Amino acid sequence: IATKIGETTSVCSQYMKNLINLGLIRKETPYGEKESRKSIYAIADNMFRFWYRFIPGNNSIISRGATELAYKRIAPNLSDYMGRIFEEICMQYLWKLLLNGEAPVEFSNLGRWWGTDPQERIQTEIDIMGEQDKKTALFGECKWTNEKVDLGVLETLIKRSKLFSYINVHLFLFSKSGFTKGCIDKANELGNVSLV
Repeated sequence: IATKIGETTSVCSQYMKNLINLGLIRKETPYGEKESRKSIYAIADNMFRFWYRFIPGNNSIISRGATELAYKRIAPNLSDYMGRIFEEICMQYLWKLLLNGEAPVEFSNLGRWWGTDPQERIQTEIDIMGEQDKKTALFGECKWTNEKVDLGVLETLIKRSKLFSYINVHLFLFSKSGFTKGCIDKANELGNVSLV
């Protein structure tokens, strides 16, 4: 960030701390890691995320009262914007399950994980991860798309969960539009998959 804005890291660091204290920015590290060079900063408040994503580019149109035209320009990008928010909603759902005593894994925390897949040597990520203990964890994938989630998404989540050495694993697939028959059949066959 400091390089991008042409500022020293010490000055930039102070600004980031202030923004974090105000609740506007949050610092994320991959699940299970304390401090990491892989840390990222994200806008914490969804209103600000929406504003800075869509309003400046449409400000002239909006200020002239052409709200329908502004919406027409914004609407095609809403699904992409909603993807991250949907992940947060899915995490809230899992917390509610836990607090109601209905969670298949009694996790103590949830988060995203990202890192390198050592077999394929590519960067990969898991939308939701939570650990009960060193043997038991849950993994989740969230899809905010107009298509039904297919078997390939479930197979990818299974593969990514094997990057870790947990013995007991429960998988969650969250979908805006439902699931294909193949995905439902495989989830029923496995028995450790929840489709939401």
